[in-house]
Amino acid sequence: MLAIRKATDRGHADHGWLKSFHTFSFADYYDPRQRGFSDLLVINDDSVAPAKGFAQHPHRNMEIFSYVLQGALEHKDSLGNGSVIRPGDVQLISAGSGVTHSEYNHSASEPVHFLQIWIVPNVRQAEPRYQQEHFSTEQKRGRLCLIISPDGAAGSLQVRQQARVYAGLFDGAEQASLTLDEHRYAYVHVATGSVELNGQRLQAGDGARLRGVREIDLRGGEQAEARQRAAITVLMRLSVARR
Repeated sequence: MLAIRKATDRGHADHGWLKSFHTFSFADYYDPRQRGFSDLLVINDDSVAPAKGFAQHPHRNMEIFSYVLQGALEHKDSLGNGSVIRPGDVQLISAGSGVTHSEYNHSASEPVHFLQIWIVPNVRQAEPRYQQEHFSTEQKRGRLCLIISPDGAAGSLQVRQQARVYAGLFDGAEQASLTLDEHRYAYVHVATGSVELNGQRLQAGDGARLRGVREIDLRGGEQAEARQRAAITVLMRLSVARR
């Protein structure tokens, strides 16, 4: 089964400095039919105004990764880490027994646009840790680049869950496929542009749950804006869904 969740069906919050779209129930947005998918709990599509952001706040027992699409996101945490995350960078915080962090737009003049995705870990109260890696356009062009995995394979960031996350850039004739075994479900989120998933056209912000699907095929990417040059797709391969 392939079930599409349209971008226009997502929850939306406009706080002035923050404009956020919620694929799943989050904060003041609640839909009992949208409470995550398998161990995937949150996909927030956030745009933050210049010099604004999230003050120091806590997390516990959650795997949180950020994928910047435009601009620069400044991060500081209680583990002593400080960094600026730019397009191509992937940041993964394993909150474990507890961590606090802040996230601000690094620019005083330009907005920052990023995805923040939460995955429920398979171990609780573990030692918190921080990881960050850059994945180039070339690594993602016309293919699914592994960016997060349980074992850190191929230079990916290591997550505490049986989940693998891929990112790809697709334009024109570029095509990639992924075979799932019978114990895996998947979720596809289109960050920008437009792409065909198993013959069905998805637009920016659309997502798709895949259950009992053995082959994922992505092709026919179309750019939404010149700066993006292609559809950006984030695909998560998950354990059998609990929700």
